[in-house]
Amino acid sequence: MPPELPEPVDVIAVGAHPDDVEIGIGGTLARMVRQGYRVGIVDLTDGEPTPLSPSPEARLAEAQEAARILGVDFRITLPFINRRLFDGYEPRVALASILRRYRPRLVIGIYGKTPLASPDHWQASQITDAAIFYSRLSKWDAEFEGYGVHTIDRQLWYPLRLNSPARLIEDGAFVADISDTLDVKLAAIRAFASQFPPAKERVFRMVQAHAHFYGGAAGFLAGELLIAPSWVGVRDVVESICDPG
Repeated sequence: MPPELPEPVDVIAVGAHPDDVEIGIGGTLARMVRQGYRVGIVDLTDGEPTPLSPSPEARLAEAQEAARILGVDFRITLPFINRRLFDGYEPRVALASILRRYRPRLVIGIYGKTPLASPDHWQASQITDAAIFYSRLSKWDAEFEGYGVHTIDRQLWYPLRLNSPARLIEDGAFVADISDTLDVKLAAIRAFASQFPPAKERVFRMVQAHAHFYGGAAGFLAGELLIAPSWVGVRDVVESICDPG
Protein backbone atom coordinates (compact mmCIF):
# COMPACT_ATOMS: atom_id res chain seq x y z
CA MET A 1 0.00 0.00 0.00
CA PRO A 2 1.49 3.41 -0.98
CA PRO A 3 2.38 5.74 1.93
CA GLU A 4 0.00 8.56 2.80
CA LEU A 5 0.87 11.80 1.00
CA PRO A 6 0.78 15.29 2.53
CA GLU A 7 -0.67 18.25 0.67
CA PRO A 8 1.69 19.15 -2.20
CA VAL A 9 3.82 22.26 -2.01
CA ASP A 10 4.64 24.78 -4.71
CA VAL A 11 8.36 25.22 -4.05
CA ILE A 12 11.20 23.34 -2.35
CA ALA A 13 14.55 25.10 -1.85
CA VAL A 14 17.64 22.96 -1.17
CA GLY A 15 20.83 23.87 0.67
CA ALA A 16 23.92 21.98 1.75
CA HIS A 17 23.74 23.47 5.25
CA PRO A 18 21.26 25.44 7.35
CA ASP A 19 21.67 29.14 6.37
CA ASP A 20 22.54 28.47 2.69
CA VAL A 21 18.96 29.00 1.55
CA GLU A 22 18.52 32.08 3.75
CA ILE A 23 21.64 33.74 2.34
CA GLY A 24 20.87 32.80 -1.26
CA ILE A 25 17.11 33.28 -1.61
CA GLY A 26 15.62 34.08 1.79
CA GLY A 27 13.91 37.18 0.44
CA THR A 28 12.42 35.32 -2.52
CA LEU A 29 11.04 32.54 -0.31
CA ALA A 30 9.52 35.04 2.11
CA ARG A 31 7.87 36.86 -0.79
CA MET A 32 6.53 33.57 -2.18
CA VAL A 33 4.97 32.83 1.21
CA ARG A 34 3.32 36.27 1.24
CA GLN A 35 1.98 35.57 -2.24
CA GLY A 36 0.23 32.46 -0.93
CA TYR A 37 2.60 29.75 -2.18
CA ARG A 38 3.42 26.71 -0.06
CA VAL A 39 7.19 26.52 0.43
CA GLY A 40 9.55 23.98 2.01
CA ILE A 41 13.29 23.91 2.73
CA VAL A 42 15.57 20.85 2.68
CA ASP A 43 19.06 21.01 4.22
CA LEU A 44 21.25 18.08 3.18
CA THR A 45 23.33 18.28 6.39
CA ASP A 46 22.95 19.86 9.82
CA GLY A 47 26.02 22.01 9.09
CA GLU A 48 27.94 20.84 12.16
CA PRO A 49 30.58 21.04 13.48
CA THR A 50 31.31 24.75 13.24
CA PRO A 51 33.65 26.82 15.42
CA LEU A 52 31.10 28.69 17.57
CA SER A 53 28.04 26.43 17.64
CA PRO A 54 27.59 24.69 21.01
CA SER A 55 25.91 21.61 19.49
CA PRO A 56 24.05 20.24 16.45
CA GLU A 57 20.82 20.67 18.42
CA ALA A 58 21.50 24.40 18.81
CA ARG A 59 22.13 24.76 15.08
CA LEU A 60 18.90 22.89 14.27
CA ALA A 61 16.98 25.16 16.64
CA GLU A 62 18.42 28.18 14.82
CA ALA A 63 17.35 26.65 11.50
CA GLN A 64 13.80 26.16 12.70
CA GLU A 65 13.64 29.74 13.96
CA ALA A 66 14.89 31.00 10.59
CA ALA A 67 12.20 28.92 8.87
CA ARG A 68 9.58 30.44 11.17
CA ILE A 69 10.76 33.94 10.29
CA LEU A 70 10.53 33.19 6.56
CA GLY A 71 7.09 31.64 7.08
CA VAL A 72 7.77 28.41 5.17
CA ASP A 73 5.60 25.34 5.66
CA PHE A 74 8.36 22.94 6.69
CA ARG A 75 12.09 22.43 6.99
CA ILE A 76 13.69 18.99 6.72
CA THR A 77 17.30 18.18 7.63
CA LEU A 78 18.74 15.08 5.98
CA PRO A 79 21.32 12.95 7.84
CA PHE A 80 24.34 13.54 5.62
CA ILE A 81 27.55 14.90 7.12
CA ASN A 82 28.92 18.42 6.86
CA ARG A 83 32.40 18.56 5.28
CA ARG A 84 31.85 15.02 3.97
CA LEU A 85 28.92 15.65 1.64
CA PHE A 86 29.47 14.01 -1.74
CA ASP A 87 27.19 13.49 -4.69
CA GLY A 88 26.21 9.84 -4.64
CA TYR A 89 23.35 7.43 -4.85
CA GLU A 90 22.15 7.67 -1.22
CA PRO A 91 21.80 11.47 -1.03
CA ARG A 92 20.20 11.54 -4.49
CA VAL A 93 17.58 9.00 -3.44
CA ALA A 94 16.97 10.67 -0.06
CA LEU A 95 16.26 14.04 -1.67
CA ALA A 96 14.25 12.51 -4.52
CA SER A 97 12.08 10.72 -1.93
CA ILE A 98 11.21 14.11 -0.41
CA LEU A 99 10.42 15.52 -3.84
CA ARG A 100 8.16 12.55 -4.58
CA ARG A 101 6.45 12.93 -1.21
CA TYR A 102 5.80 16.69 -1.31
CA ARG A 103 5.42 16.99 -5.11
CA PRO A 104 6.66 20.58 -5.66
CA ARG A 105 6.13 22.45 -8.91
CA LEU A 106 9.49 24.22 -8.60
CA VAL A 107 12.81 23.16 -7.03
CA ILE A 108 15.57 25.70 -6.37
CA GLY A 109 19.14 24.54 -5.72
CA ILE A 110 22.63 26.01 -5.38
CA TYR A 111 24.32 27.28 -8.53
CA GLY A 112 27.72 25.78 -9.24
CA LYS A 113 30.92 26.01 -7.25
CA THR A 114 31.67 28.50 -4.47
CA PRO A 115 35.38 29.38 -4.49
CA LEU A 116 36.89 29.96 -1.03
CA ALA A 117 33.76 28.47 0.57
CA SER A 118 32.55 24.96 1.33
CA PRO A 119 32.92 22.35 -1.43
CA ASP A 120 29.67 20.90 -0.05
CA HIS A 121 27.82 23.56 -2.06
CA TRP A 122 28.93 22.09 -5.39
CA GLN A 123 28.08 18.60 -4.21
CA ALA A 124 24.62 19.81 -3.15
CA SER A 125 24.10 21.34 -6.58
CA GLN A 126 24.81 18.00 -8.27
CA ILE A 127 22.66 16.07 -5.78
CA THR A 128 19.74 18.42 -6.40
CA ASP A 129 20.01 18.14 -10.18
CA ALA A 130 20.08 14.34 -9.95
CA ALA A 131 17.19 14.15 -7.46
CA ILE A 132 14.97 16.19 -9.77
CA PHE A 133 15.69 13.64 -12.49
CA TYR A 134 15.21 10.65 -10.17
CA SER A 135 11.87 12.02 -9.02
CA ARG A 136 10.26 11.40 -12.40
CA LEU A 137 11.68 7.96 -13.16
CA SER A 138 9.07 5.20 -13.37
CA LYS A 139 9.36 1.53 -12.34
CA TRP A 140 11.55 2.49 -9.38
CA ASP A 141 9.13 3.40 -6.55
CA ALA A 142 10.61 0.88 -4.11
CA GLU A 143 13.82 2.95 -3.97
CA PHE A 144 11.90 6.01 -2.78
CA GLU A 145 10.04 4.73 0.30
CA GLY A 146 7.16 3.71 -1.95
CA TYR A 147 6.43 7.25 -3.14
CA GLY A 148 5.33 7.36 -6.75
CA VAL A 149 6.60 9.29 -9.72
CA HIS A 150 6.50 13.08 -9.63
CA THR A 151 7.69 15.38 -12.42
CA ILE A 152 8.92 18.81 -11.33
CA ASP A 153 7.69 21.56 -13.66
CA ARG A 154 10.70 23.85 -13.36
CA GLN A 155 14.13 24.07 -11.80
CA LEU A 156 16.07 27.17 -10.76
CA TRP A 157 19.48 27.79 -9.22
CA TYR A 158 20.60 30.44 -6.73
CA PRO A 159 24.22 31.64 -6.52
CA LEU A 160 25.90 31.49 -3.12
CA ARG A 161 29.02 33.58 -3.63
CA LEU A 162 29.31 36.57 -1.33
CA ASN A 163 33.02 36.99 -2.13
CA SER A 164 32.65 36.59 -5.89
CA PRO A 165 29.10 37.44 -6.97
CA ALA A 166 27.56 35.78 -9.99
CA ARG A 167 27.31 37.96 -13.06
CA LEU A 168 24.06 39.48 -14.23
CA ILE A 169 24.88 38.17 -17.70
CA GLU A 170 24.97 34.50 -16.66
CA ASP A 171 22.91 32.46 -19.11
CA GLY A 172 19.34 32.24 -17.81
CA ALA A 173 19.85 34.86 -15.06
CA PHE A 174 17.03 37.07 -13.84
CA VAL A 175 16.31 39.13 -10.72
CA ALA A 176 13.53 38.45 -8.22
CA ASP A 177 12.14 41.50 -6.41
CA ILE A 178 12.68 41.32 -2.64
CA SER A 179 12.16 45.03 -1.90
CA ASP A 180 9.51 44.20 0.70
CA THR A 181 11.24 41.15 2.19
CA LEU A 182 14.91 42.11 2.47
CA ASP A 183 14.34 42.79 6.17
CA VAL A 184 12.84 39.30 6.58
CA LYS A 185 15.84 37.75 4.81
CA LEU A 186 18.27 39.56 7.13
CA ALA A 187 16.28 38.55 10.22
CA ALA A 188 16.29 34.92 9.10
CA ILE A 189 20.06 34.98 8.63
CA ARG A 190 20.49 36.60 12.05
CA ALA A 191 18.60 33.67 13.56
CA PHE A 192 21.85 31.72 13.02
CA ALA A 193 23.51 33.51 15.92
CA SER A 194 26.19 30.84 16.28
CA GLN A 195 27.28 31.38 12.67
CA PHE A 196 27.03 35.17 12.49
CA PRO A 197 28.13 36.78 15.77
CA PRO A 198 28.84 40.54 15.94
CA ALA A 199 32.38 39.93 14.66
CA LYS A 200 30.85 38.80 11.35
CA GLU A 201 28.65 41.85 10.81
CA ARG A 202 30.47 42.26 7.50
CA VAL A 203 28.37 39.37 6.14
CA PHE A 204 25.18 41.39 6.55
CA ARG A 205 26.71 44.38 4.79
CA MET A 206 27.66 42.09 1.89
CA VAL A 207 24.20 40.51 1.75
CA GLN A 208 22.59 43.96 1.65
CA ALA A 209 25.06 45.17 -0.97
CA HIS A 210 24.27 42.20 -3.21
CA ALA A 211 20.54 42.77 -2.78
CA HIS A 212 20.77 46.45 -3.69
CA PHE A 213 23.11 45.76 -6.61
CA TYR A 214 20.94 43.07 -8.19
CA GLY A 215 17.72 44.90 -7.36
CA GLY A 216 18.98 48.24 -8.65
CA ALA A 217 20.02 46.69 -11.95
CA ALA A 218 16.43 45.45 -12.41
CA GLY A 219 14.69 48.61 -11.20
CA PHE A 220 13.89 47.31 -7.69
CA LEU A 221 15.00 48.50 -4.27
CA ALA A 222 16.42 45.02 -3.58
CA GLY A 223 16.64 41.76 -5.47
CA GLU A 224 18.08 38.26 -5.59
CA LEU A 225 19.66 36.63 -8.60
CA LEU A 226 18.14 33.40 -9.89
CA ILE A 227 19.33 31.32 -12.82
CA ALA A 228 17.20 29.11 -15.03
CA PRO A 229 18.90 26.08 -16.64
CA SER A 230 16.44 26.23 -19.53
CA TRP A 231 14.73 29.07 -21.35
CA VAL A 232 11.83 30.74 -19.58
CA GLY A 233 8.95 31.81 -21.83
CA VAL A 234 6.52 34.65 -21.20
CA ARG A 235 2.94 34.98 -22.42
CA ASP A 236 2.60 38.73 -21.89
CA VAL A 237 5.80 40.53 -22.86
CA VAL A 238 4.64 43.97 -21.72
CA GLU A 239 3.41 42.76 -18.32
CA SER A 240 6.53 40.67 -17.78
CA ILE A 241 9.08 43.28 -18.87
CA CYS A 242 7.58 46.62 -17.90
CA ASP A 243 7.25 47.75 -14.29
CA PRO A 244 3.52 47.60 -13.46
CA GLY A 245 4.06 50.40 -10.97
